[in-house]
Amino acid sequence: MHVVPAPKRPSSAATAKAAGAKSQARRAPSKAATPSLRPGPAPDRIRIEAPYPAVDGGRFPAKRCVGDTVDVSADIIRDGHDVLRACVRYKGPGDKRWREAPLTHIDAHVKGDRWAGSFAVDEMGDWTWTIQAWTDPFAAWREELERKIAFGEPDLSSELAEGALMLRDVAARAKAADRKVIEHALGILEDPAAPATAKYDAALGSELFVLVERHQERHECTTLEPYLILEVDRVRARFSTWYELFPRSWGGFAGVTEQIPKLAEMGFDVLYLPPVHPIGSKNRKGRNNAVTAGPEDPGSPWAIGHHAHGGHDALHPDLGSMEEFERMVAVAREHGIDVALDFAIQCSADHPWLAEHPEWFNHRPDGTLKYAENPPKKYQDIYNVNWNCEDWRGLWQALYDVLRFWVDRGVRVFRVDNPHTKPFAFWEWLIEEIRRDDPDVLFLAEAFTRRKVMQQLGKLGFNQSYTYFTWKNSRWELMEYVNELAHGPEREYFRPNFFANTPDILSAYLVDGGPAAFYVRHVLAATLSPTYGIYSGFEHYENVPREPGSEEYLDSEKYEVKQRALDGPMLPFIARVNQIRHEHPALQQLTNVQFLETENDALIAYAKRWGDDVLITVVNLDPQHAQEGVAVVPYELGLPPAFALEDLLSGERFDWRLGRNYVRLDPYHRVAHILRVAA
Repeated sequence: MHVVPAPKRPSSAATAKAAGAKSQARRAPSKAATPSLRPGPAPDRIRIEAPYPAVDGGRFPAKRCVGDTVDVSADIIRDGHDVLRACVRYKGPGDKRWREAPLTHIDAHVKGDRWAGSFAVDEMGDWTWTIQAWTDPFAAWREELERKIAFGEPDLSSELAEGALMLRDVAARAKAADRKVIEHALGILEDPAAPATAKYDAALGSELFVLVERHQERHECTTLEPYLILEVDRVRARFSTWYELFPRSWGGFAGVTEQIPKLAEMGFDVLYLPPVHPIGSKNRKGRNNAVTAGPEDPGSPWAIGHHAHGGHDALHPDLGSMEEFERMVAVAREHGIDVALDFAIQCSADHPWLAEHPEWFNHRPDGTLKYAENPPKKYQDIYNVNWNCEDWRGLWQALYDVLRFWVDRGVRVFRVDNPHTKPFAFWEWLIEEIRRDDPDVLFLAEAFTRRKVMQQLGKLGFNQSYTYFTWKNSRWELMEYVNELAHGPEREYFRPNFFANTPDILSAYLVDGGPAAFYVRHVLAATLSPTYGIYSGFEHYENVPREPGSEEYLDSEKYEVKQRALDGPMLPFIARVNQIRHEHPALQQLTNVQFLETENDALIAYAKRWGDDVLITVVNLDPQHAQEGVAVVPYELGLPPAFALEDLLSGERFDWRLGRNYVRLDPYHRVAHILRVAA
């Protein structure tokens, strides 16, 4: 590593000598150089600063979904007292011309020089937008004329002549009907016989003002540069309901296809499958992650690749044919469900790439391959690729080809395994390349890692991300974390997916809480976040760890085949909550969450409002005991002093009011209220 040497510290004598030289220089007469100004137009006098939404100053795009109204704002200032005007200019992915929407100056005494407006996005892809500002000399002249008339100045002929010059210029730009109105007013201003009051009325007419604003030149027009990008996804990027299953436990692709109508009926719209590729035989893991597999052990689906059956672009022969896979994807689409595939960049010892491209993998000094490790965890059945290999371009291209293969077969959602252990630049390139041709493709980052790393993945292209929700159990933890996601800077680019459990994560809360804990975590996941997911087994209250303190399941499905069916006792409740989510737009947003005081830390309460749809959710976080408290409804929620509520889970009705409202929840009978404010 090149190290820049530190400068030597000067001696005291040298320092004194330098100080003397500076003193002499101050006393000596100086000849100032003649200032030089570059040729060209005068510098802009309008400044546009702090545009919103912008991520890292525009380095990354903010995210929105089709149908959203995009609120934009910026600080716009100019020296002096000229009247400013501003607009947002925007173009959709296929637009050749700019569209515009006005920006309004927010009250200067409250928020300074902030301007705000909005525009709607109706197409997937990258939208370009900027802000344009200019001075409005006619509005400034009109305001000055009004003040002078109010002050009773006797002679305003000079001011009227100035206005006439502006009207003449605008009339030349206007079309026939508008030009007639402007020329009529101009005629009155220039008529020597017209009384002053008539001239004042003509100059200050509201219709004239509108027409001048429409046609006058944009003086000192300044445009924010560089332009900003807005990434617009389909709505499923923000609002989706995931169900995860291992196809081998459901009879392969044909068996999964049979379950799709019921999954759709239950309100799931993303069906996530762990890797469906051939599994290596060498170093195969056995039951409960045993280093040695038995003859009947199927191995982990994440040990991808078999020398006889193929790699990442092949299917495990036990799961079914490519035709059966494509039929499953097609049937899912007919029912409004996306099939999500796992994209895991790792290879078993039998993967064809190890023989075809040994340079893509890490080797020890003795030449042997280095299997994956995350001490104390060891993954003897997989090998990570070497991102620093000389043929990194070939590796990147091969991985792109894998994704392109599955996109061409109808897959539009990918859950990416451990993306935080791969180069940021790779993901930025890969996601952009895939979405350039298929902007409806979505990527979920399975990155349980440092917050800044998770944020970076969201910025550079991932549409959703796993979160810390799994480990947030107390009221204060949940409030702090959800407020950060919903109201902090992350809201512009980081979309959380609140998975309640995964094949890798069995939380202590579920282990210790019993069945009630599953209902609690489900309601929290489904009502706090617009996107959530569960892994099959959740509806059966599966909660036995491999050993005390472990987050691994005993007899984990990662290493063995189970006999699964959609028959868990929790399914009716899950279906009802999903129905509520689909019927109520307030639950399809994140940034509208507002937490309520409960006066009991075992209770959490929050409201969500979207237009006229207002829901209040109260959850008992204690899966063992009944809890009492209040839900304090603030006036900021915009509700009347007294209002009626319907519990969408039980059908009961309650009368509430602004302020404190009594709540009691019993985990053995009712863990939560999902309350709709009645019309």
